[in-house]
Amino acid sequence: MRRTWLLALLAPVLLGQAAPKPTLVPDVSQRDIRIAYSFTGADLLLFGAIVYPDGRRPAAGSTPPEIVVVVKGPTQSVLVREKEKVAGIWVNADRMRYRSAPSFYAIASSRPIGKLVDQRTRDIYELGIDNLQLSPASGAAPDIQRRFDTGLVDLRKRGGLYYEAPSAVEITDGVLYRARLNIPARVPVGRYTAETFLIRDGRVLAAAVRPIEIRKSGFERFVARSAEHYSLVYGLVVVALSVLLGWGAGAIWRRF
Repeated sequence: MRRTWLLALLAPVLLGQAAPKPTLVPDVSQRDIRIAYSFTGADLLLFGAIVYPDGRRPAAGSTPPEIVVVVKGPTQSVLVREKEKVAGIWVNADRMRYRSAPSFYAIASSRPIGKLVDQRTRDIYELGIDNLQLSPASGAAPDIQRRFDTGLVDLRKRGGLYYEAPSAVEITDGVLYRARLNIPARVPVGRYTAETFLIRDGRVLAAAVRPIEIRKSGFERFVARSAEHYSLVYGLVVVALSVLLGWGAGAIWRRF
C-alpha cells in the first residue's frame, strides 16, 4: 500500500519529465547572399513553425510561447585602440585585442529579451548585445575591460553590425512566426548562423540553427580571391595601375 501511494505521488512528476517538448522548424528567405558592386544591404526574412507534441497547441489561458531569433556572423580577432588627445593631436594610447568577437550580431524577439528570460539564461545563450562573450586576449582590470568592451560594441553599433530589434518577431496563432532583419552593406563575408529559440515561462524549450553564407560575387570576388591567393602578383598589378593612372592624369593635365 505504501508503495502504491508513493507511485501515485511521483506519477505527475515522472510524467512531466517524460512529456515531449515542442520543436522548431525554422527557415530563412536567403541562405546564400552575394555581394556585388551594387550591393546596398539585404532584407532577411526569418520564419518558421512551432510543432507541438501530438499537434496540440497550448490551452487557452496558458502562457503563450515567445520566439527569439539571433543572426550571428563569423568570429574574428579584433584589435581595439583607444585614442587620446595630446597637445591638440589625437594619438593611439591603450589597446586591447579580442580573440573571437562576432563580426555581426542581430537579435529580434517577440518581446524585450529582459522580460523573457533571467540574466543567467541570457548569459548562457548570449541573448542580447550586453551578454556577448567577447573573449579578450589579455587579463586587464575589470574597469579597463568594461571600457574597451563598451568601445567595441559602440563602434559596431554605429556601423550597423550590432543591433537589437525587440518586439520584431510576429507570432500567429501560437504556431507560425516571422521576423525581418537587415544585413548592412558593410557586412563581412563568411558563414553566418540564424539561431531560433522557443521560450516559455522563462525557459528555453527548443532551439534550431540554419546556416547563411555571405560571399562576394562578380569582379569583387575576383579581386578578393586574387588578393588572398596571389598576393605578390596582386600587389604588383595594383602598383602598376597606380603608376599608369598617375602618369595618365599628369599627361592630361599638361595637355590642358
